[in-house]
Amino acid sequence: MSTSSILRSTAVPGRDGLRPECSNCFALCCTAFGFSRSADFAIDKPAGTPCPNLGADFSCGIHDRLRPRGFRGCTVFDCFGAGQAVSQGLFGGLSWRDQPDSRSAMFAAFKVMRQLHEMLWYLAEAQDRAFDAETGNDVLELSLAIGKVADGTVHEVLALDVGALHDRVRQVLRDVSEEGRAAYFASVDQLDRRLQPGADLAGSDLRPLRLCGADLRGACLIAADLRGSDLTAVDLLGADLRDARLEGADLRGALYLTQPQLNSARGSLDTRLPGGLEVPGHWHASQNRGETRPA
Repeated sequence: MSTSSILRSTAVPGRDGLRPECSNCFALCCTAFGFSRSADFAIDKPAGTPCPNLGADFSCGIHDRLRPRGFRGCTVFDCFGAGQAVSQGLFGGLSWRDQPDSRSAMFAAFKVMRQLHEMLWYLAEAQDRAFDAETGNDVLELSLAIGKVADGTVHEVLALDVGALHDRVRQVLRDVSEEGRAAYFASVDQLDRRLQPGADLAGSDLRPLRLCGADLRGACLIAADLRGSDLTAVDLLGADLRDARLEGADLRGALYLTQPQLNSARGSLDTRLPGGLEVPGHWHASQNRGETRPA
């Protein structure tokens, strides 16, 4: 049996359980995290305090107009399903309002669970992309280990060494990335030398460059122009895509692209996305106003 068949036949959590269900969450993203007044948030909010726009039923009072009201950061955030996992799983459906003394533990658990679910999201993609049997087994073992903690108790979640786990996941994701990119390009010498992990490419016009197979993990791509670009086998793990121009780009084969990255970028209805990711709502609105049409 092939590695991919083994992975598919093993009961590893899929991405369906890693999508937010706000109706089953106690607005943990609106309470646990803090933010400062900036281009992404209209006000200052300390961590551990409810947003002033939060309703008694844990709904957002300005959900349908977050961007015009100055809360763009809220439209970018994704908990990868950690909110409902903590609210309904770890705390049995009893909110921090019902049990005020659970507040600090619930918020702390949410911060850890969000990281666990994000790692599971990346590992789910790595499972589909792994070629080498040993690498595939590493992905499988990590997925199962993280899933076990995520399904455990509050104590187990809070006692976890998240930093060490991040290091292990980062290495296996890099291994899978190298396999996939090596299969696409025989030599990295064909790539522009600026295309490196962590590169500062803010505001750069990347349209003339051949990007396929590039490693842009952690790169700063703020307001970079990628219109019409083919990003097949481009590693975008942790890349900052805020206001990046993605109109008409082909992202179907991009590595480790997430919904929050798309939500922070600019795109159009002809931007081609990987399966499981959605066209952000503001892309529709922008195109209707004629603002995202390629020049």
